[in-house]
Amino acid sequence: MNDTENLYNVERLTAWLDENIPSLGDGPLKAAKIHGGTSNVILSLNRGGETMVLRRPPAVPPPGSEKTVMREARVLTALNGTPVPHPVCRGSCSDTEVIGAPFYVMDMVEGWAATIIDEHIYHKAPFDKPPFEYGIAYAMVDGLVALANVDYKAVGLEGFGKPDNYLERQVDRWEGQLRSYKELYNYPGRDLPGYDLTRDWLRANMPSSFQAGIIHGDVGTPNALFADGPPARLNALIDWELSTIGDPLLDLASFTNAMRDEAAPGVLPSKRLYNSENWPTRQEMARYYAAGTGRDMADFDYYAILAMFKGGCILEYKVAQSAAGILSKETGVFFSRLVLESFANAEALIRRIG
Repeated sequence: MNDTENLYNVERLTAWLDENIPSLGDGPLKAAKIHGGTSNVILSLNRGGETMVLRRPPAVPPPGSEKTVMREARVLTALNGTPVPHPVCRGSCSDTEVIGAPFYVMDMVEGWAATIIDEHIYHKAPFDKPPFEYGIAYAMVDGLVALANVDYKAVGLEGFGKPDNYLERQVDRWEGQLRSYKELYNYPGRDLPGYDLTRDWLRANMPSSFQAGIIHGDVGTPNALFADGPPARLNALIDWELSTIGDPLLDLASFTNAMRDEAAPGVLPSKRLYNSENWPTRQEMARYYAAGTGRDMADFDYYAILAMFKGGCILEYKVAQSAAGILSKETGVFFSRLVLESFANAEALIRRIG
């Protein structure tokens, strides 16, 4: 038995597919691994007709992965029939007796995703250079606009997250996560310039413009599939593990923080990751988003700073793991730089806006 067959039982999965997804066909089931990571495994399924995709935790699942798979299935199913570009979920199964873990089956979406090589994000030609790379940002924000315009209660996602006091809980949540690394990795911590200022500013300047909606939680071009050939078109947002109910402006802020700021045109944030010089400014994207959603963007700087704070707090765990010997020293150095940049950029924006 090969490693792919260890991830499913042919007879039981075939019976489940016969009952729940007859549109896949009735021929012998053929499955192949598309991706097999530490957090999830993706298999292609074919029975003589169209090919679909099965997503499940790995054979040795990390903590919480089984719950995460079912949350993904729920949000993708809720988005079926909406304008949000996403893989259509055809069915899900929480019964671990079928293949040994919860799973769901979705449509296979054609397209290319950005790749990360040597600490840089690359887009497929011709979208790696002007003028076509400029359109990638618009294509992504088109997807975020569609997502922000979904009524999460109407599509059955009430209770999927905790929107009450969402902004009030953010700083404490991410500060608590940062502190948890001390116990998890025996990590003493370190001085993070800009951290205290950012934390205190966020607590003192919380906006009242919060509007609850679905957030993807990990927006970036490596988590998207684009159509081949210009103009830039988003086929699907993928990897919904971190989705919840919150403020969609945080998704937009997280994505556009990699872009130039009109108030500091000479600065290229995250240049090591994206070709920021080939993209529009974050204010341009905010105006475009406002036109598509009707959202008031007066507090957008707050969300940009919150996204920087959140990102810095989360990514410090990579530094902690490196210090503990779990990850390489080189990995620790790379993420250390990203963390310090996050808090430095937040401090610079705070001082710029006063």
